[in-house]
Amino acid sequence: MRLEEIMSILENAKRIGRGVIRYGNVATYIPELAKADKNKLGICLYTIDGSRFETGNTDDRFTIQSISKVMALCLALDTFGSEIVFERVGVEPSGEAFNSLVELDNRSNRPFNPMINSGAITIASMLVSRYSIEDMQKYMQDVCEDPEIAMDEAVFQSEMETCARNKAIAYLLKSKNIIDSDVEDSVVFYTQMCAMSVTAKNLATFGLLLANDGIQISTGKRLITSQTVRLVLTIMLTCGMYDGSGEFALKTGIPTKSGVGGGLLSVAQNKMGIGIYGPSLDEKGNCIAGCELLGYISEALNLHIFNKAEWKEE
Repeated sequence: MRLEEIMSILENAKRIGRGVIRYGNVATYIPELAKADKNKLGICLYTIDGSRFETGNTDDRFTIQSISKVMALCLALDTFGSEIVFERVGVEPSGEAFNSLVELDNRSNRPFNPMINSGAITIASMLVSRYSIEDMQKYMQDVCEDPEIAMDEAVFQSEMETCARNKAIAYLLKSKNIIDSDVEDSVVFYTQMCAMSVTAKNLATFGLLLANDGIQISTGKRLITSQTVRLVLTIMLTCGMYDGSGEFALKTGIPTKSGVGGGLLSVAQNKMGIGIYGPSLDEKGNCIAGCELLGYISEALNLHIFNKAEWKEE
């Protein structure tokens, strides 16, 4: 496929995404996020061979929110190993909202997966015993190749003022002996990493790192182990879009993680990383434009994980 054809597909994708923005809304339960312009949309597509395609608001900074769960999981798996991590956190889709306590309180003695808040707070409780938030920030900067990534203080404070539910989750985890770190420290660490500001370009760069088996294309350095990449991409496919994960996987076949700041991180294995910014969210808390346009991109570029046809750039 010629480069101009890929760019045409990206422009069509943006048009398709813009067509559904009006049906979504920005997140309002965190007051600072309610200030976002719901009509913004940016798409980046970075390929294994080094080609880069961008359109829309790709330089706008927004807080990473739940996409940080992917980075935290990568760091935890490479630090502690999968056996220790998955003793505390499961790998099954929950079928509940991202901030639900129901399945943890009634159905399980551990969080269903690391992509919902209970699982991510558990991962944060493990990391806070070993790393500072500055270490986590540096890790994010490295995997996104952007030294400008920093915590948005206004969003962090706004989240801390409205995080009673996450604190309730954390104390429930503590009562079940799932976390052994200080509850308040764990919640602060989790909230701080969610408040890191990124761009769609950053997400595409991180996606490309995962698409290339954890090896940074610009330097040739391995930043994430191959086993961790495989585990994380599997969990992203099955759990990355909250209680809409199954429908999204069926539609696109692309491992993806969303954040209520409007970001989407997508990974087409051995092909490309995709980063999207669109703060208008659907009822599940996922970027409404991104969900729609990724279905089109997947079909147009043969990116579905179970497609027989090979994607090839000329």
